[in-house]
Amino acid sequence: EEEFKWLLQEEVHSVLKQLQDILKEASHRFALPTSGSGGAVRQENFVLSTSGTDQVKGVLTLQGDALCQADVNLKMPRNNQLLHFAFREDKQWKLQQIQDARNHVNQAIYLLMNRDVNYQFKTGSEVIKLMDAVMLQLSRARNRLTTPATLTLPEIASSGLTKMFTPVLPPDILVNFYINLNKLCLTVYQLHVLQPSTTKNFKPAGGSILHNPGAMFEFGSQRYEVSHVHKVECVVPWLNDALVFFTVSLQLCQQLKDKISVFSSYWNYRPY
Repeated sequence: EEEFKWLLQEEVHSVLKQLQDILKEASHRFALPTSGSGGAVRQENFVLSTSGTDQVKGVLTLQGDALCQADVNLKMPRNNQLLHFAFREDKQWKLQQIQDARNHVNQAIYLLMNRDVNYQFKTGSEVIKLMDAVMLQLSRARNRLTTPATLTLPEIASSGLTKMFTPVLPPDILVNFYINLNKLCLTVYQLHVLQPSTTKNFKPAGGSILHNPGAMFEFGSQRYEVSHVHKVECVVPWLNDALVFFTVSLQLCQQLKDKISVFSSYWNYRPY
């Protein structure tokens, strides 16, 4: 009984403090303020690359949760023509995954701090309930970074991203940006128009993170088929840090839950 009381009164608060410190570090990674700049978020440049092909090259500029510049060169396989396209100066592309992950981290911090400094936990189930709520937010934060959205090709074609480039993207090129774990990925789809006279069975592709050559879709009054797919990516070190912080925090929460459960099961089954 004394040990359990000590656990509730001392160790729980020590773990909560640890969790707050780790998650504040994670939150700072997302905010990326520069020193002495009044809280402005610094811009970071990343070079896109992939092993085995130089069809697509580029530089991306990331500012917090927004892609503020993208400069991409694409070598067309059909004729080796080089296309160059970049974001218009007045455009930025919000990376919703980063924004959502940060919101979940901040929600977890709020749950941990949302009590009086002298608050004492009365029961184990109260602590477990809190840990479950924090773990839910952390799992959601991690999942936003590890699980990109599945999109259909018409959704990619109609997204605002296609209208952000100068010169304007040709109608046979589609692009999509997303986060996968600690990487910022760019996928470029090259299309060819399916003629009405084609003998191919038209079967529109469903939603996917990455569509393969041969995927078909209809957009506007035109039918298309994906002829080539190029995926390039760059590692974003602070996303890696954030994922490590999430893992460590989830382990801490689980360890505390396990300790509470051991005491609680002893409490329930002790002989009178």
